[in-house]
Amino acid sequence: MNRGIIILDFGSQYNQLIARRIRELGVYSEVLPYDTPLNEILTKNPSGIILSGGPSSVNIENARLVDKNLLEQGIPVLGICYGMQLITHLLDGKVKRGEKGEYGKATLEIKKSNTLLSGASQFSTVWMSHFDEVQEIPAGFEVNAVSDVISAISNEAQRIYGVQFHPEVSHTEEGARIIENFVFGICHAPKDWKLTNYIDSAVAEIRAKVGSQKVILGLSGGVDSSVAAVLIHKAIGDQLQCIFVDTGLLRKDEAEKVMTNYGEHFHLNIKLIDAKDRFLGKLKGISDPEEKRKIIGNEFVAVFDEESHKIEGAKFLAQGTIYPDVIESQSVKGPSAVIKSHHNVGGLPEEMDFELLEPLRELFKDEVRKVGEELGIPAHLVHRHPFPGPGLGIRILGEVDEEKVTILQHADDIFIEELYKNNLYDKVSQAFVVLLPVKSVGVMGDERTYEYTAVVRSANTTDFMTATFSKFPWEFLETVSNRIINEVRGINRVTYDISSKPPATIEWE
Repeated sequence: MNRGIIILDFGSQYNQLIARRIRELGVYSEVLPYDTPLNEILTKNPSGIILSGGPSSVNIENARLVDKNLLEQGIPVLGICYGMQLITHLLDGKVKRGEKGEYGKATLEIKKSNTLLSGASQFSTVWMSHFDEVQEIPAGFEVNAVSDVISAISNEAQRIYGVQFHPEVSHTEEGARIIENFVFGICHAPKDWKLTNYIDSAVAEIRAKVGSQKVILGLSGGVDSSVAAVLIHKAIGDQLQCIFVDTGLLRKDEAEKVMTNYGEHFHLNIKLIDAKDRFLGKLKGISDPEEKRKIIGNEFVAVFDEESHKIEGAKFLAQGTIYPDVIESQSVKGPSAVIKSHHNVGGLPEEMDFELLEPLRELFKDEVRKVGEELGIPAHLVHRHPFPGPGLGIRILGEVDEEKVTILQHADDIFIEELYKNNLYDKVSQAFVVLLPVKSVGVMGDERTYEYTAVVRSANTTDFMTATFSKFPWEFLETVSNRIINEVRGINRVTYDISSKPPATIEWE
């Protein structure tokens, strides 16, 4: 049986986007490191293979290459950007360093159409990101399109294609058509990727794997852990034991809401651990954001470890790992510059004697949300904005204490409430309030005040790698500001963050 499209990752920032575009067509796609052995790729019996872009050059020492035999298996191959240059290099064409490169939007002109470009306009806008360029195409190939450089080549007889631009990004006007042409017109890939099928197969796999054993899951109330919990519960019922750790750094009334939504409504077994004093005690006197993250992560592991050992007969540890986590863990890009440690709470210790159960590890975030809806989780829960693992510990700048947590919880709750009330919540990607360690003078009634400053933050993004601030109506921001100042004791000044990412990040710490 053909198993969809394999994407070999050469370090492109867009490789996850390629996979998502293909899955949106109802076809399974999988991202593997470029150096995955050829026999391992072939055992997956792919309908087609895509060679992704990448930041490197085929001409450097220790260049990222693939076995040339990959191109001789009769499997359709599409090279994107670096992938096209790699095909050219492997088949004895020439790739040279460009004089200026092409970055951003460019105009593509189709000179001679082929199956890949079928139905595309003769002139269209494409997205480029390269410095090297193809100078001489390999024997048996033809040039199909150009911009300032050779931009599309093919050997139709061997079903090998290359494009210098990125069809997966929305800026490429004919990109969706080109990907669809490759997936169906060239690869004839099976259209069998359906999330309802995924649920049925996942339930069967969980039952077969777990048997009569118990499973422990750290439930956070976030989308991934919640969907994982409901899916596993559907498979094995009360053999699942959830642990919810209240760190004291969560959203307002979060513990009560989780117990109601998932304990009462879905009948999950949830053990609520009130660890607020432990976390706040460990954070006393700590202001450095990285130190706060590590303290919160380590303490979470300690609490979870203690509680998990109290559950007799548990063999499996379930986690809400999703496909981007898997891709990042196997990425060929290597360690990037550390901006900050990951938003999620630190990993659980290796010495925990459990077998991992990760039923969502093949799914992207949008697919996880759809699975959640299929399982009956209300839309307002599966479409919640991301919330960092360290919680409000990194949204309170400087030292964290109980008073500041209470102030921030109240202010944040007002902002989110107003977003819902004005039908704006689902139109933005992530929204929250930050509490600054800055006090300023204010006047409330006839009294002088000296209280904290709050920052309202809302960002719009498709991939969380780049983001713009949300452009709200002034009247909406005025309402939010007035409510926070009037209703939250401890805040007398509200500002709105209009920074984009980059150079700023979405979170402040």
